[in-house]
Amino acid sequence: MAKIKSLADLRKLQEDVLSEFKVRENSKEPDRVVQVKVGMATCGIASGAKDTMKYFVEDLEQEAIDAVVTQTGCMGFCYAEPTVEVTLPGKEPVVFGHVGKEKVHEIIERYIKRGEMIDGIIPVNFKTIDD
Repeated sequence: MAKIKSLADLRKLQEDVLSEFKVRENSKEPDRVVQVKVGMATCGIASGAKDTMKYFVEDLEQEAIDAVVTQTGCMGFCYAEPTVEVTLPGKEPVVFGHVGKEKVHEIIERYIKRGEMIDGIIPVNFKTIDD
């Protein structure tokens, strides 16, 4: 972290922290914004999920996309870690596997911004009790 030498430096740091916090915890109306859940169980963390979450927070904030970025526990796809569930407003959740920095960028650019389906989706192969 750079040293704070002036009030302007402190204000800039405050602005950066608040902006990042907004992207990560924008949960007043989660159904109206993009929801990103990063699997942060032991296997996810060991595979780089902390970096994946950081990339989502930074890139969504840079692109000015209203989103909620949170962590979740095991999604059951240990073979495909790091895994990420993305829910667009009014759509069903989609789970992506092997999500690194490049995949984060592709998910944001193609799936979130344009609604295009991309490689890396883990297919849903189960039904819930409610179905």
